[in-house]
Amino acid sequence: MILWKGWVRMKIHWKIWLSGMTAAGLVVAGLTTGSVVAAKKKEVLNVAHRGASAYAPEHTLPSYKLGDKMKGDYIEIDLQMTQDGHLICMHDETLDRTTNGSGRVKDYTLAQIKDLDAGSWFNEKYPQYAKPEYAGQQVPTLDEVLDHFGPHKKYYIETKAPHVYPGMEEKLLDTLERHQLLRKNSLRKGHVLIQSFSQESLLKIHRLNPDIPLVQLLSYPTPATITDEELASIKSYAIGVGPNFQRIDREYVQKVRKHGLDIHPYTVNTKEDMRRLIDWGVTGMFTNHPDRLREVLKGR
Repeated sequence: MILWKGWVRMKIHWKIWLSGMTAAGLVVAGLTTGSVVAAKKKEVLNVAHRGASAYAPEHTLPSYKLGDKMKGDYIEIDLQMTQDGHLICMHDETLDRTTNGSGRVKDYTLAQIKDLDAGSWFNEKYPQYAKPEYAGQQVPTLDEVLDHFGPHKKYYIETKAPHVYPGMEEKLLDTLERHQLLRKNSLRKGHVLIQSFSQESLLKIHRLNPDIPLVQLLSYPTPATITDEELASIKSYAIGVGPNFQRIDREYVQKVRKHGLDIHPYTVNTKEDMRRLIDWGVTGMFTNHPDRLREVLKGR
């Protein structure tokens, strides 16, 4: 009996010691037990860049639908604002590249922009993916996209050139509120992420609603470096960073992760690059080929 009790006590002490060692190891790694569980469950985010824009005209409903069909986790939307104050889905400040119009978005009303053809250019540039229905596609408004997909989909929204469009942030938050995407539960589940190259724009959104998760986009002309001070500053208002994948390396990724920030590089289109970035520890990435990234993730 005495020997049995001694054995039980020894097993208990052994479990406690192992538990302590495991916890210590996690602390050294900069992780807590809770975050390890979360990390195991959390997949690398598959962000359909401008929709499935390799296969359909970017920032049109067909592109967004295809990105969703290819199981992209997020529909990525760039925002511009019309002369009469409507938020539209378009990457460039000008109409020339992706429509048959020309000039700056801010100089046209929504009605004028709705008259433009936002799809024929794609058929001409990418004949291997051309479809008759792409010709004559309209530039969608943010309202139209949110109406179509509803509050249960996930949206990764960028404020483009916010200095050109005073009041863009307020209009964006009003729109998200109207579509029931700013509820605590929706934000907790990550139904909305807002990104921008403009720190000023993100700080403004953070002041208006500190519950919205934000991502600081970063551009580097040369191989990327980032300081502890810069990461600490970003962490005061954002949950992560979005650098150009061609400018970063494993050390950069690990440094960002050690500061408790997510990292979603852009724009990653080959399986080789996708695999390398996943090995480095990124938590998501933007791709014109959400189908390819899904295949890579399924194979891991």
